[in-house]
Amino acid sequence: MKKADIFEFFRRLAELNPDPVTELEFGNVYQLLVAVTLSAQATDVGVNKATRKLFAEVKTPAQMVALGEEGLKEHIKTIGLFNSKARNVIALSQILVDKYGGEVPEDRDALVELPGVGRKTANVVLNCAFGAETFAVDTHIFRVANRTGMAKGKTPLAVELGLEKNVPQPFRVGSHHWMILHGRYICKARSPECWRCPVIDLCAYKPKIMEKGAKPAATKSTKAKSAAKPPARS
Repeated sequence: MKKADIFEFFRRLAELNPDPVTELEFGNVYQLLVAVTLSAQATDVGVNKATRKLFAEVKTPAQMVALGEEGLKEHIKTIGLFNSKARNVIALSQILVDKYGGEVPEDRDALVELPGVGRKTANVVLNCAFGAETFAVDTHIFRVANRTGMAKGKTPLAVELGLEKNVPQPFRVGSHHWMILHGRYICKARSPECWRCPVIDLCAYKPKIMEKGAKPAATKSTKAKSAAKPPARS
């Protein structure tokens, strides 16, 4: 995509949704960190269902440590990989208590050192909690960036670096949310709803679906197995 097209892409999405926010529910920065950690390979809807009661009881790392791994499992057992996630959340909570006085550090390197926290999770926390210009590349952003031609890459990191280079102001802070929501509800994996896409004319994706219920036309690119490996669902 040309620079002018990228600007227009976000201008239109911003016009439709001026204040985009994460769909994860949380009450403070610590709860956001926990929610994002739990959301790996799970849906936001599923995480929210599991954390509503949990977050009513647990608001700090110290309270999470007191709850314990088995207690946490009872709250999150409907979420995939809940055993390992419970272990990681308790471990990272203990580190926050011991090393950071119960506060979540505003630093990517410090965040990725926490158990269960990768670069994507750290970027989400930095963006949503601290307003940092980070680009958390989940499966939706990976897809949208490659399909549109905004930032093509075979790995999440390659896409992240492309977005870091290409996304203009004043859209850098909100771009992460606009792209996730666009990929989740319009530019879907198997059947993108191009027929109702507000940025269709800016998109490089060729097998566009122009009618509801239709399937994308087969092309060489859709027949060939892509070498790109998208990140796990978030």
